[in-house]
Amino acid sequence: MPPVIHDHARARLVTDARDLPVVPVELRFDSAETPATVRVAYPGGTEWAVERELLERGLRYPVEQDGWRIWPCGRVQVVVERHDAGGVDVVQFDCAPLVRFLRRTHHEAEAPRPAAART
Repeated sequence: MPPVIHDHARARLVTDARDLPVVPVELRFDSAETPATVRVAYPGGTEWAVERELLERGLRYPVEQDGWRIWPCGRVQVVVERHDAGGVDVVQFDCAPLVRFLRRTHHEAEAPRPAAART
């Protein structure tokens, strides 16, 4: 069975408020999904599905694809903007937790698995 990788991070919801509210999110990657997709689950049941490769590129330089805009914000943060029929959502993540999670998705998902023991 392909591995499903979970991790936790915090996201800042970008609004017009003076202080950006911070919410916990769950990062999830199922190596069986094609294309390789990272799921970001927010409190209350909202979930985003963004292609892993797009997220990785957005950590280094601005990218835009299929309603997503992702760009580095300084040296330690990344902004993810999602456009859909309901409007626009913008969140800001610290890069370090995302980079660690994305590395795990490559290392753990691509690591060889031992064959099942035969009886």
